[in-house]
Amino acid sequence: MVKDQTLSQEKITVVGTGLMGHSIALSIAWAGDFVKLYGINQDEITKAKNHILEKLENLVGNELITNEEKDAVWACFSYEDELEAALEDATMVIEAAPENLELKQGLYEQMDRICNKEVILASNTSSLQPTKIASFARNPERILVAHFWNPAHLLPLVEVVLGEKTEERFVERTMKVLKKLNKEPIRVEKEILGFVGNRLQYALFREAQYIYEEGVCTVEEIDKAVETSIGRRLGATGPFMTADMGGLDVFSSISDYIFPDLSNEDSSLATMKEKVSDGKYGQKNGEGFYKWDEAFSRYKNQERENELIRWIKKEQ
Repeated sequence: MVKDQTLSQEKITVVGTGLMGHSIALSIAWAGDFVKLYGINQDEITKAKNHILEKLENLVGNELITNEEKDAVWACFSYEDELEAALEDATMVIEAAPENLELKQGLYEQMDRICNKEVILASNTSSLQPTKIASFARNPERILVAHFWNPAHLLPLVEVVLGEKTEERFVERTMKVLKKLNKEPIRVEKEILGFVGNRLQYALFREAQYIYEEGVCTVEEIDKAVETSIGRRLGATGPFMTADMGGLDVFSSISDYIFPDLSNEDSSLATMKEKVSDGKYGQKNGEGFYKWDEAFSRYKNQERENELIRWIKKEQ
C-alpha cells in the first residue's frame, strides 16, 4: 500500500542504480517516501527507470497496487547523475555500489566530505565490514551497513551492522526508517564475515555442493529437496524455533551424530571451481549448473517474484 509522502521523516538518496540500487529505491517509494536515485550517467539511469517500471507493472499485475498507486509510486522518484546534487539535502544515504572495498572507501571519503555530520551513510554491502568501509572518513560514527536482500522491494530482511565507531543514535534512526519502510531489520552487533543471512545461506550451499560431489543426488534433486521441505518450513519457523518445536533433545542427538559427517571444506568444491574456470557463471551468461536461455531465465525470475509476492499478500 502506498502511504503518505515523507513517511520516514528522512530525505533518502540511494547511490547506485544496479540490481540492488533501483530495487532499494523502489521499496522506499512504494512505502510512500520520496527518494533520489543517483546513477553514474544517464544511460544507467534510463536502465534503472525501465527496471522500476517493469517491477511496478508486475505489482499491478499481481494486484498489490492499483494503476493509480503505481503512478503515485513513480512520482516519488527523482534522478541525478551528479553526486553532489544527489546528496544535497539528504539526511540518509543508502549506497549500493559494486562490492569492492577500495571503491567503497573512496566513495565514503567523498560522501563524508559532502554531507553534514548528521547524515546517515549506510552501505548495502553483503559482506564488507563497516569499520573498513569507513577507514578514510572523518566521521565514521555515522557509517553502518544496511544490507537489503535481493529483490529488495519484495524481501523484508535488512541486516543493520554496526562498525566499531558507529554511534547508537544513527543505528536507532536507521532502524526507525526501515520499520516505517515495511522492512524487518535485525541488529548485527559484531562485524562477523558475511553477517547472518549469508553465513546461513552458504552453510547450506557448501553442504549442497558436497552432497552433489559425493554422487548422492543430481543438482535438480538437491534443489527440489530444499524447495519442497525446509525451504517451505523455514518461511514459517527459523532454525531455533524449528528445533524447539521438534524437541531440543532430538535435535541435540541428531547434531551429535550428523555434525562430524557434514562438509568442512574451506573453499568451493570441484564442480563449482570447474564451472567458474570455464566461464559458466549461471544466469548472467547463459550456463551454470543449469542452462539459462532467455525463456527459461524469464520464467524462473517471474516464478520467484510471484512466490515472494504471495508471501507479501499473506502478510497483508
